[in-house]
Order: sequence, then structure tokens, then C-alpha cells
Amino acid sequence: RQHNLKNIDAHIPIGQFVCITGVSGSGKSSLVTDVLFNALASELHHSTQPIGEHDSIEGIDHIDKVINIDQAPIGHSPRSTPATIMGVFDLIRQFYTEIPEAKVRGFTAGRFSFNKPGGRCETCEGLGQRCIEMHFLPDVWVECDNCRGKRYIPEVLEVQFKGHSITNVLEMPIRDNLALFDKVPRIRKRLQIMDDVGLGYLSLGQSSTTLSGGEAQRLKLAAELCRPDTGQTLYLLDEPTTGLHFADIERLLTVLHRLVDAGNTMVVIEHNMDVIKTADHLIDLGPEGGDQGGMIVATGPPETIARNPQSHTGRILAEVLEQNRQHREKAGRR
Repeated sequence: RQHNLKNIDAHIPIGQFVCITGVSGSGKSSLVTDVLFNALASELHHSTQPIGEHDSIEGIDHIDKVINIDQAPIGHSPRSTPATIMGVFDLIRQFYTEIPEAKVRGFTAGRFSFNKPGGRCETCEGLGQRCIEMHFLPDVWVECDNCRGKRYIPEVLEVQFKGHSITNVLEMPIRDNLALFDKVPRIRKRLQIMDDVGLGYLSLGQSSTTLSGGEAQRLKLAAELCRPDTGQTLYLLDEPTTGLHFADIERLLTVLHRLVDAGNTMVVIEHNMDVIKTADHLIDLGPEGGDQGGMIVATGPPETIARNPQSHTGRILAEVLEQNRQHREKAGRR
């Protein structure tokens, strides 16, 4: 009954990929976030977030963990980066201490941290840039004139792996780092997960404050994928494909379906038909937004929704499925 939801009963199959669809304002976030997530978080993790109005949720005993991966910013500090969020930077710093040049100099992992004194440039305190405060204007960040944006003192930069210093590693795209650390399994595993969710173009040292909402969401998903999987987790995502190229959407879908194949349940709010058509089960809300929404228009697999003339999602989905059928027929004739 939360917000404009009109006393509906929603059935979410356990262990399936479920898409919540509908026009903007139809009640998708009210159902998934306000009611489902907040209620399960309270029951399973003792959360104190206010729970949306509802009567009951049945089947909680089939879930042992609920994870809401939203598009809220990951951090507000420029020192927070994809490398630190994923925990891969600790592994890379430890790896650099094992390089002969580092052993000769007695460098510890702390020397390769841009957050601690010892190896970082103290002029910019390891940020590679300095903040110039402007009166009546936003602050301006400029490159550090001491380290020239390298973050570290020259002695640290002389320690290199295959010709790459620790700064080079932070500046390189994740896909390039995959090739660099190809023979280092513990590092490559985390880099591969980030690449799998469509973040291969990011640099490891990019400030998390510059990430878009979609990038932050996928980075949170990648961080969760690094943790042990129970096979009874409920994942909630809100439009994870925002800003993604269709090729990266395919990569992301592979990861999400892999989680479902392991027994987990995936509930995704989505408008992208490339995602919707791959779902096991759809819950289409509407028919319109606001006061004209909040009702379940149709439920079932994509083929069922496509045959429902009352569903806006169904009409578009029918066109997409027909196009796919025609493409398959043409490919078969070839």
C-alpha cells in the first residue's frame, strides 16, 4: 500500500531473474525499495530504515541475505577509488613489495599507499592535485607542481613491474591491468569481475566522486561478487544498465544470470528491453504513473506480457520479440 500502490499482491519467484517494469511513477521503487528491501533488511539484518506500508511478506525463510545495489554515490572523498573499494589496491601494493627493487630498498606495502606518509608526495598528500579555494566560485583542482600528478616520490616510482610503476597501474584502464597482471590470480580475479560488469574502461585510481550513478552501482555489484556467495541471496538493482553500451549490457547480463544460476534471486527495476526480454518473470506495474498507477497490469514470462494489450511494456516487448524472431529466421536462411 506504500505511496500509490493500490493494495496489490506481488509474487516474486525464488531463484529467478525478475524484472519490475512500468512507466515512471508506476510504483516500482515503492514496491522494491520501500517495502521489499526495507522489510527484509529489518528482518534479516536488523536495519532501522522505515518500512513501507504492507500487510506481510511470505517466504523470507528462503532468503538469508538481501543486498540493495542502488545508484547512490559510493564515497565523498577523492581518496576513494575503484581500486580501494574493490580491495585490489591492497593486493597490488603487497605485490609491489615482492619486486626485487622494493626488497633491496626495504619498502613495505605502506610505501605504495597514497593515503599514508612515507612514499606519497607530501605536497599534495598523495592526491596528485591540489585544491585552490576560490572566493564566490567553486574550488578548482590543479595538478600538483611537485609530483606532476604522479602521487608518489621518485624513489617509489623507480620500483616497476614490466616497466610500469604503481602510478602507471592506477592510471591504466582496468582492461590493460588485466593483461599486466595476467599471471597474478589473486589480483586478476578482482579485475576480471570489474571488467565483467562493464567497468573495464575505468582507471583503477579514478576518484569515486567522479563516477556516474550507473558506474557506482556496477562497482557495488562487483564488490559484492568478490564476497562469498550463499546461493540464497536476494539482489535488488535499480536500472543497472544506465549509460551502458549494448555490448557491455550483454556482459552485465551474463554476470547477473550467473548469480541466478547459483540459486540466488535477482529483482531488477528496468526499462531496457535487452534486459527485460531475458527475464524469467516480469511484474509490470501501471498502467500509468502517479494516481493512475500502482496496480499490477500483468505478470509472467516476457512472452505472456507481450500478449497483454493493456501493458505499455508488453506492446514494446512484442515488437522486440518479433524483431528477434525475424533476425533468427534470416540467420537460419543464411
